[in-house]
Amino acid sequence: MQTWEELRQECLACTRCGLCETRHNVVFGIGKEDADVMLVGEGPGEQEDLSGIPFVGPAGKLLDDMLSIIDLSREENCYIANIVKCRPPRNRDPLETEQDACIGYLRTQTMLVKPKVIVCLGRIAAKRLIDPDYRISRQHGQWVQKNGIWMTAIYHPSALLRDVSKRPETFEDLLAIREKIREIHAKV
Repeated sequence: MQTWEELRQECLACTRCGLCETRHNVVFGIGKEDADVMLVGEGPGEQEDLSGIPFVGPAGKLLDDMLSIIDLSREENCYIANIVKCRPPRNRDPLETEQDACIGYLRTQTMLVKPKVIVCLGRIAAKRLIDPDYRISRQHGQWVQKNGIWMTAIYHPSALLRDVSKRPETFEDLLAIREKIREIHAKV
């Protein structure tokens, strides 16, 4: 098994797909490296590409606000990563081949973190990690268990910035995530 530093160095040097040609920075991940909760988005946007940090800018601020509602924080008790580590041009959805090239990094991050809960941020992450036929508008907030890890998906913070009408149901999903975390901790 790789160490965090070995994985980080391998990822920073990656040339497995064409995204390496247009990136400014690899956006590896951030947070507590042994957190019970892992959040997974689809890929970095412009601000993330420039900073090398996932979920910065307006969507990152909203995500931090959402996490604070349920007593989570990237600094203290969760880990945040993406399916792809480099920004797709013009923030398009990452192609299947790009996801395939990068998914091993996320799998290794997951093995190192050993989360009890994974929250997919948006449909791309949910389709890749939960079910290829996942419908975020119908299935957000539903729980599945895979390989001993509880998984759910919520709307991506960027989607919530574009469509505020989804915020009330996302608030309910956040409360359910907090409840699932409490339930898991009560069993330990």
